[in-house]
Amino acid sequence: MTTSAAAGGGRQATVERRTAETAVRVTVELTGDGTFTGSSSLGFLDHMLTLLARHAGLTLAVELTGDRQVDEHHTVEDLAIVLGQALRQALGDKRGIARYGHAYVPMDETL
Repeated sequence: MTTSAAAGGGRQATVERRTAETAVRVTVELTGDGTFTGSSSLGFLDHMLTLLARHAGLTLAVELTGDRQVDEHHTVEDLAIVLGQALRQALGDKRGIARYGHAYVPMDETL
């Protein structure tokens, strides 16, 4: 696995992971333009990555090859691991990050 951050302390990270089943490279820029580039070769997963980038306002780039002829499990699993690591790294100290929603929901028994 290799990682790098943008020069000047920008909120960007690139993480790579190579296993016997997959090769994944994810680049995340938190102050991005809401676009997703690349492909997982799994239509629904690409759709979800597109929505993540758009609604989070980040730029997301994915390069991925995997053993999809065997199963999609390793492809999805390794992409999720790398995406999580890239987001964590890009967030840095998390200053200036705000939630867009918050709610408390009481369980039926408490009402």
